[in-house]
Amino acid sequence: MNNRFHTPTFMVKAALSGSLSILTLGGIFLWLSNSTPIEEGTEKAKADSVQATTEIVAILKTDLMTSEYIAVGAVPTEIASEFLTPSDIEKLVTVSSGDTLMSLLVTAGATRSEAHGAITALADVYSPRKIKPGLDIALTFSPPVAPLTIKEIEKPRDVGPLRAMQFQPSVERIVKVSTTEDNANQYIAEEIHRPLTMKMARSTNEITSSLYLAATNASVPNDIMIKMIRAYSFDVDFQREIQKGDRFELVYEAYYDENNNLAKTGQMIYGNLTLSGDDLQLYRYTPSSGFTDYFNGKGQSAKKALMRTPVDGARLSSRFGKRKHPVLGYNKVHKGVDFAAPRGTPIYAAGDGVIVRANRFSSFGNYVKIRHHSGYETAYAHLKGFAKGMKKSKRVRQGQVIGYIGTTGRSTGPHLHYEVLFNGRQVNPLGVKLPAGEKLKSADLKKFKIEKQKIDRMINELKKPAALAGLQLN
Repeated sequence: MNNRFHTPTFMVKAALSGSLSILTLGGIFLWLSNSTPIEEGTEKAKADSVQATTEIVAILKTDLMTSEYIAVGAVPTEIASEFLTPSDIEKLVTVSSGDTLMSLLVTAGATRSEAHGAITALADVYSPRKIKPGLDIALTFSPPVAPLTIKEIEKPRDVGPLRAMQFQPSVERIVKVSTTEDNANQYIAEEIHRPLTMKMARSTNEITSSLYLAATNASVPNDIMIKMIRAYSFDVDFQREIQKGDRFELVYEAYYDENNNLAKTGQMIYGNLTLSGDDLQLYRYTPSSGFTDYFNGKGQSAKKALMRTPVDGARLSSRFGKRKHPVLGYNKVHKGVDFAAPRGTPIYAAGDGVIVRANRFSSFGNYVKIRHHSGYETAYAHLKGFAKGMKKSKRVRQGQVIGYIGTTGRSTGPHLHYEVLFNGRQVNPLGVKLPAGEKLKSADLKKFKIEKQKIDRMINELKKPAALAGLQLN
């Protein structure tokens, strides 16, 4: 039984979407979007679709379908001009929190019978339970048909039967469900695994105004930028230590599709921040302990017991010490530091530990307190809400999301009030000397030096003039 998929316009968009599917956190910013179904079916769009049919079919056969199916041996799909119907109606819907696939399909115009058939077929290759908020799903419907009964006239459909749906759960994978050529009421599902090629990429730039802008101008992907900030967050105060004329250099894994478009990134392999003339180099390495970390050239881990800034991309809005309280209006000792950031920005556990409190707490509003090793505790106040599962006695790991920036309690705007306590007494989070992380020794140090030499040689290769300026590939 041959499968027939009828969404050429969307498939072209899907083929080009690899480079756009990298999430732009700025790591640093949180984007929450709620989309409503968008219908594409204007007369102009239909006319354009007719004119472009031959060209689209050729592109699909050569650029998308042929290369992917040969590479992964997926179920063959016949795409031919006689099967493409310009009068089909396409809709793009976005999954929101609380949506089910059944409700999305029915709301878009499918009957419950059609939706059930499509979902049942989908389950053969992809669990409907794995569909997450934010996922875009392309739907293809036949044109509306004339109603046959009085009941249908009372509830007219603006589309005909559901012919196909398609979505991309990851950059490597496209899932399709479509009616069969022999039976328009029967659906079959298939998946395509997009072949990706990993290359090492190098980015470098001078900082003239901000690290974020310099990295953006050098085409550094946002998730790599986040990894860099987290790796250096134990030693670098990004609010005060970054100055004009400083530089950065990064080497990281980049995955490209068959058209050489960046589809996703992997790990940061090497980083170097040059601050006031001093190089702070970090190398990614996994010692015998099995815990991968970033180490300086001498084998000292960059990681400390606690992070100084447990939120990405925030602005330091209030320091530790005596100040005029913004709400109470009189001088009062500020026993922590405040980081201003957009509402909903993730907050991370500053270190490994156990939650001793996660509830509403007086003027602090929504509040989390974590007990760490060696007499240290950290506290986080004014949260919009708690991350799933955060409760008393819950064990958390460093960098795990525990809540989100808000303005609950006695607060004038969205920010995080962050405290570090040592033996029960608040200390300055930006000034306290934190316990150092792992120091490589013996066999681990010897292996690390060998790995460091390999990375250094790779960096020298990436620096050769033949590579692209700013973003250099091997």
